[in-house]
Parts: sequence; C-alpha cells; structure tokens
Amino acid sequence: MKSILLHIDGDSCMEARMQVALDIARATGGHITCLQSVSYEVFAPGDFYGSAMAAALPRIKEAAEELRATIETDLANEDVSWEWQFLYGMPEHRLLEQSPLHDIIVVGPNDVGEEGKRASRMVGELVLKARTPVLVVPGETRRLDMSDPALVAWNGSSEACVALRAATPLLALCSKVFLATISEQSDQQRFDFPPTSGAKYLSRHGIEAELVEIPRGDAKISETLFSAAQLRECGMMVMGAYGHSRLSEMLLGGVTRRSLTDPQLPIFLAH
Repeated sequence: MKSILLHIDGDSCMEARMQVALDIARATGGHITCLQSVSYEVFAPGDFYGSAMAAALPRIKEAAEELRATIETDLANEDVSWEWQFLYGMPEHRLLEQSPLHDIIVVGPNDVGEEGKRASRMVGELVLKARTPVLVVPGETRRLDMSDPALVAWNGSSEACVALRAATPLLALCSKVFLATISEQSDQQRFDFPPTSGAKYLSRHGIEAELVEIPRGDAKISETLFSAAQLRECGMMVMGAYGHSRLSEMLLGGVTRRSLTDPQLPIFLAH
C-alpha cells in the first residue's frame, strides 16, 4: 500500500484515521495524500437565497485553514512522505475522483457533520463505486500495528474474494491471519469459494491462514465477527461489502451496514 488517500475533516475520528494512515505508511514505505474537501451545501442546506451561505463562507474557509494548519504542523514532525490537496465539493465525490491512483482510502465511520452510531452514506458510496479498497477507522482506534493478527470474514462470495485479494499486501505484514466463517446448524448453502480456496490463495503469497468456523449463535453476525476478532487480539477485520442501488441512494447489505454502524476495530472493505 504505497499510495494512501486520507480523508481530512474536523470530526472526532480525524486523529484516529490519521494515526492509522501514518502506521500504514511507515509499515509499507508509503505516501499519504491528505484530501480536504469542503462543500457549502453541507453547511447551508435549503438556503435558496444564499444569505446564510454568504454569511457562513468566511467562517467555513477560516475553519478549513485552521484545520489544515494544525494537521500540517503535526505531519511535519512525522517520518512519512505526504502532500495536501484542497478541493471544493462533496467529500465522497472528490475522494472517488482521486481514488484510481491510490492503493487504499482511509476514512472515518461517519458522514461529514454527523456523529453517532449510524452507517455512513459516504462510506457506502466509496465502497460500492471505487475500485480502491476502503479502510474505515473508528474514533477509539489509537494505532494500527501492522504486525497484529487480522481476521478475514469469509462467506465464499466473490466480494469476499475481492476483499481478500485487495488486502493481501497488508495481510502479508500480519503475524497471523484468521479466515473466519459463520456456521449455522440449518445451513445448506454451498460456498462458491470454500475457505480452503481463500487459504490456498494466501499461501501462494507466503501467508499462512488459520481456518476458523464460528457457531452462528443468537448474536448478530457483525457482533459475532467483532467478538471473534477481539478474542484473537486482531488489529483489523477484512470483509467483502454487499450493496445495491435503490433510487438515488447507495445501500449496503445487512451485515456490512451493521458492521459499519458501530465498528469495533478498523474494517478493510472492498466490493
């Protein structure tokens, strides 16, 4: 992961995802592109006559410049290569535009201007539209030690395969990789790609994976996966993202959406 695209915003998760981007850059010898995007529509919805927007413009610009100055001061003391891009527009659109020549997009779990336990529409847009994997970093994350174990959520789908393949450069740095499946007593479904196929793929890259079958139980699948990852002291979870278009809104599938509603650790997503 030599080219890291980092979303810059003044939300409560900014420090966490910046630290994770720095950790990845150090582990891979990578370069961070800090992308700060400001959309006036976010701050003044329904302002048909532009009066509120006109009044807010100076403060919006000042706040953006203050955030940039603070983060650039912090980055100047770090031993990584980085650059700054400032663009006007919706963050998901600008991140999507810049993503083709990046190896990973690092974002927080919330939409701009929102906090709390709710799946981000921006994350959904990026995961389903970009061909670049997305790493979602919760605000409680202090760092991402790339040598920590990682858990891969496996259900035999093509999306799971895409996520596994995209995450391979990072998984190669992990001390241990768990390929986890959720089993159900009444499950008659056949895997398109069984866990052994995923393990064989990783083995060709010199990565040994431990296959783990977890009973379904009464908890939600997302909660079961988080518990399994935390039990094994994993620093990251890898999963394929499901989704479909409904009207003009991009919707993520159930397990993906619930995982992003309250992520317990960084989640590496690809579709």
